[in-house]
Amino acid sequence: MQRSAAQQAALLASPDDTEAQFYEALQQGDLDHLMALWADDEDVACVHPGGPRIVGVPAIRAAFAAVFERGSFNIHPERVRRLHSGDCAIHHVLERVQRPGDPQQAWVIATNVYLKTALGWRLVLHHASPGNAGDVQELVADAGTLH
Repeated sequence: MQRSAAQQAALLASPDDTEAQFYEALQQGDLDHLMALWADDEDVACVHPGGPRIVGVPAIRAAFAAVFERGSFNIHPERVRRLHSGDCAIHHVLERVQRPGDPQQAWVIATNVYLKTALGWRLVLHHASPGNAGDVQELVADAGTLH
């Protein structure tokens, strides 16, 4: 079903809406839906765990197409931390990843950056790094001098 720009913007009314659709599209292996969530900007970027920086919508599309060719997987965002300022939102996410029928699970640490556009909140960066079971426990530093 083709949606109008107004309908699409209504579905992406907040960074949380866009993020929910992002993970839904990943779980369903729906490349068209996934790519509709990205901003139409030549500088959008994606980093898959252990991979290089991928820049631009066509390159990101090709990278996710390759991921989906390897089969489906269940990916669940957990422990989301949100920073939101004006037209920009940054979500730090711990992702639990599992292949269907496989009892083992993997952990990925991801940062998703969203910008508010005329077409709703759009993804401009997905940066994922390999994690491990220990990452389930967050380390929270006391407020103080960072450097």
